[in-house]
Amino acid sequence: MGRRSPYPAEFRNDAVALYRAAGGKRTYAAVAADVGVTGETLRSWVRQADEQTGRDNSRRGEPAAEGRDEELARLRAENGRLRKAEKEWELEREILRRAAQYFAKEMRT
Repeated sequence: MGRRSPYPAEFRNDAVALYRAAGGKRTYAAVAADVGVTGETLRSWVRQADEQTGRDNSRRGEPAAEGRDEELARLRAENGRLRKAEKEWELEREILRRAAQYFAKEMRT
């Protein structure tokens, strides 16, 4: 049987939420110092929370596989929109290039 934590569950959850809110911009040690625990303690709380919620903690701060699939679909859709916009810009640029050539020719004659 494991040792009972001297910190209440609400405190641990708040510390984990504070670490996650930093979005990977702060280390375990930095966040842990703010709440008054060691970096390893905070790291173990984050791991425990990840295990309880089924979150994929193999890569720090990344969502579980379902979240990655949704993000992949969103990025693919965005990529398609950007490719379409790029084609439109290329067409506009070609039209402007031809217009510039036409007017340059008119100015010379």
